[in-house]
Amino acid sequence: MSSVAFETQRAALADVVAIPVTPFAEDGSVDQDAHRALVRRLLDGGITTLTPNGNTGEFYALAPEERRLVLELTADEAGGRAVILAGVGHDVPTAVATARYARALGAQMVMVHQPVHPYVSQSGWVDYHREIAEAVPELGVVPYIRNTQLHGERLAELADSCPNVIGVKYAVPDASRFAAFARDAGLERFVWVAGLAEPYAPSYFSAGATGFTSGLVNVAPAVSLNMIEALRSGDYPAAMKVWEQIRRFEELRAADGSANNVTVVKEALASLGLCRREVRPPSRPLPEDERAEVAAIAAGWSI
Repeated sequence: MSSVAFETQRAALADVVAIPVTPFAEDGSVDQDAHRALVRRLLDGGITTLTPNGNTGEFYALAPEERRLVLELTADEAGGRAVILAGVGHDVPTAVATARYARALGAQMVMVHQPVHPYVSQSGWVDYHREIAEAVPELGVVPYIRNTQLHGERLAELADSCPNVIGVKYAVPDASRFAAFARDAGLERFVWVAGLAEPYAPSYFSAGATGFTSGLVNVAPAVSLNMIEALRSGDYPAAMKVWEQIRRFEELRAADGSANNVTVVKEALASLGLCRREVRPPSRPLPEDERAEVAAIAAGWSI
């Protein structure tokens, strides 16, 4: 399949790539009604790219049947209104089965979570992604890179054998390393998505990114859209105004090694009455004394 066939997918990556939360009901199960409502809120807010089963969706805390349910709910609500970039991962057979299931539901792309393994060789990284990408040649494939040891040449090697590897979610917190990695891999060859969301988007856009992922978008879609509009027009002062607006919220999420990354987003949604605040271990709910600050930030965004 030629790269031309992936134009829609490439355009969808060069945007705000929303990572929806997975809301839980009082009994601890996935709250299907709340999930649908949150997806509709994103769509109504102007979001057109969704990543069900991303890290903000607590991917690693969901059972296999729950990950399938999240995919089903998202695809059903989105209809034709958004491009679905489904998160897949774990062992290769599991990732392939999930990718094929996502394809059957109408997803156009998969994001491959970083291999969760204590021993990742560079050539093994290529092999892992190749096996997944070759199993779903019709889907765009987006590796999620958090590995500081990986070289850009390895990504180019992967894409040489898998032309459906069309984009990268780059989440190493180092703008200089990103700039080098992207150029070693091929700056124009892939769509580069700033995988550390709004706080890193301005610096990563200056180095070649054209999209960014977002968990904050669950709370305030307009804020995320304001940032990408500023970045697309090259108006970095305007982008940094948005950066200042979201700085404290994102600092709370990033504290202690991002311990409360999802927790803060769900707390903000709970303060707006949109879902319950509960998260699953190894995350944990915010302490009572920090909840008011998150609620105040969310209220200040005039949602």
